[in-house]
Amino acid sequence: MADRTATARLDRRQRSRSTEPRQHAQVDVDWLGRDLLGAWPERRLAARAKAADPRYQRLDDLTVAAHRERVMDQMRQLVDDGAVLAAFPTRLGGQDDHGGNIAGFEELVLADPSLQIKSGVQFGLFGAAVLHLGTQRHHDAFLPAIMSLEIPGAFAMTETGHGSDVASIGTTATYDPETEEFEIHTPFRGAWKDYLGNAALHGRDAVVFAKLVTRGVDHGVHAFYVPLRDETGAFLPGIGGEDDGYKGGLNGIDNGRLHFTHVRVPRTNLLNRYGDVAADGTYSSPIQSPGRRFFTMLGTLVQGRVSLDGAAVIAQQAALAIAIRYGTERRQFNASSDAQEEVLLDYRRHQRRLFTRLAKAYAQTYAHAILLTQFDGVFSGRTDTPEEREDLETLAAGLKSLSTWQALDTLQEAREACGGAGFLGENRLVQLRADLDVYATFEGDNTVLLQLVGKRLLGDFAKQLKGASKADIARFAADQLFDRATALVGLRTLGQDVRDLRRVQNASVAIRDRDFQRDMLEDRVETMVAEIAGRLRHAPRDQEKAAAAFNAEQHELIEAARAWVELQQYDALDAAVERMPEATKKVMTHVRDLFALTIIEEHAAWHLENGRLSGARSKAVTSTIERLLQKLRPHALDLVSAFGLTDAHLRAKIATGAEGERQAEAIAHYEALRASGAMPVPEKQAREAAGEERLAGAGAAPLPPEEVVAIDHELGDERDADAVEAADAEAATEVAAR
Repeated sequence: MADRTATARLDRRQRSRSTEPRQHAQVDVDWLGRDLLGAWPERRLAARAKAADPRYQRLDDLTVAAHRERVMDQMRQLVDDGAVLAAFPTRLGGQDDHGGNIAGFEELVLADPSLQIKSGVQFGLFGAAVLHLGTQRHHDAFLPAIMSLEIPGAFAMTETGHGSDVASIGTTATYDPETEEFEIHTPFRGAWKDYLGNAALHGRDAVVFAKLVTRGVDHGVHAFYVPLRDETGAFLPGIGGEDDGYKGGLNGIDNGRLHFTHVRVPRTNLLNRYGDVAADGTYSSPIQSPGRRFFTMLGTLVQGRVSLDGAAVIAQQAALAIAIRYGTERRQFNASSDAQEEVLLDYRRHQRRLFTRLAKAYAQTYAHAILLTQFDGVFSGRTDTPEEREDLETLAAGLKSLSTWQALDTLQEAREACGGAGFLGENRLVQLRADLDVYATFEGDNTVLLQLVGKRLLGDFAKQLKGASKADIARFAADQLFDRATALVGLRTLGQDVRDLRRVQNASVAIRDRDFQRDMLEDRVETMVAEIAGRLRHAPRDQEKAAAAFNAEQHELIEAARAWVELQQYDALDAAVERMPEATKKVMTHVRDLFALTIIEEHAAWHLENGRLSGARSKAVTSTIERLLQKLRPHALDLVSAFGLTDAHLRAKIATGAEGERQAEAIAHYEALRASGAMPVPEKQAREAAGEERLAGAGAAPLPPEEVVAIDHELGDERDADAVEAADAEAATEVAAR
């Protein structure tokens, strides 16, 4: 609460320095701030307090080696505090708080993304793999040392030759019944485990994913607990590795490569919750289907995607807080006054580049809150069913993809919106973007994850028709045909034109209706999925030809998945807006409308091509966005203040009010010059005054005719230029009004 109060004081100070007109604030910042914290506010605020503590914060002038050691020291402090252990069993010193653990963990991105990810490697991947893939004997044997950081570890899944395609990894674990051991082996260079946090330096042990082979049968990918180094840090026999070296970001993490040459581990080091091997080599599993078993094992590790989604949202909040605070103070160009430059955030283009992304950040914040609650329900056991796990995995894959992409977009746009100041390291935007770059590809490449979402959508579509009668299928096909025919002959768009009566105001009212917005977003998903399914229905059974047919639909499938995720984000924001206090709800309704119309505008080509949106109404989408930007301008500071991020979290000098002080100093300087009469006269004004004086002084002794003509021409040129400037300004005003 103290953090939010400090932020409110800062924003009031900034508003007092800005001379732009401001409506009475309607946003209840405290209420909205509490609501944004979600279901685990205490966990978030406790982690946010750490992010504000200099001991946990990134130092920009460190070498890679020094940065790695600093992050490792910070990890030890996190262990001493105990908060990172929240998800582990109570009997081992944890709290069995899965949702709260993620809520606190993702806030560490404000301190240093390297700390957040290294903590995630140790506790959220390495430790969580033992927790969720192992059984109680593994918990008792391995978790205490992992939780205390006595044994730093690596999560050895990704290989140089296989990233997202985990099922095709090359590392094998072959069982030897004579010694009751598994032999871990990387048979070729592409099978080396790669990009692993803790592997280059700090990792003592690892959870290694390999294909389990026993009695000549490959039972697919399983996880094994494998010691890596001795107490001196030297690799154990048969194990080798390399340092990945300097990276584009996250250089506080010691990423590296590992390889295994016939390394033997006891049979009991197989993490055997979903698959086990008896002493004689007999394989058994509670899940008979190899495919389902594989996805169940990977599904237990979904928390990585959940936490990346949350961290990406928080990074967006920070970037927007920095850019919008700066935009309310920085002045540039004389547009409406000869005496004072314009505040950046008063420029409509500046509003569009930041406010549309602010609306997306709000939608993603509320969507993440739903994801986190769903995650906690499954992992706590309250709602742990196969269907709920599948829903969780689909939502996590989709939200993580769009939020991490959006974080990169928002950070870049915020950087540009702050000009050269945004490029300075002291204002954090550049470094944050560099650190978050890899979020788009780890824990699953975003494009691949969206393909998984698309496949789930196709599967659900097929289930709707499974078991349906021929009459039901015929009716469905007829409805689809009617929809396509209606779109092709323009009946939908004609109806829109009739309702709008060619008036922009009518169209604007229509597109701000919740039902219209949701119908547009939902219809795009359903139409795209149905069309893809229709085309794939006639795909040949031959494997090669079927794969080619599916490959031809890949782009459309990914776009359908993106559309589905955008619909989830809209629903989350809409539900949040509906529960808000009336005054706050009014402002946040503008935010919801801006989000929806921005998404519709981004996909306007699809809506136009498919007859979902008339040309006139498409234009109304853009003009309504412009009006929403105006409506949100007075509330911009309140909307970022509700994020609850103080100077200690942002650590950007341009967001502290320093720019407002500089601008106030400049304004006072010029006002004093004008008041004293010492203000230099602009050249154009001086030349015009000189010409008038020369003409006026010609009364007693007329000037020669050629000099009078020269003076008239000189003044005429100046007046012509003024007339052109005035005409340009009038034309610009008229266009803006339209």
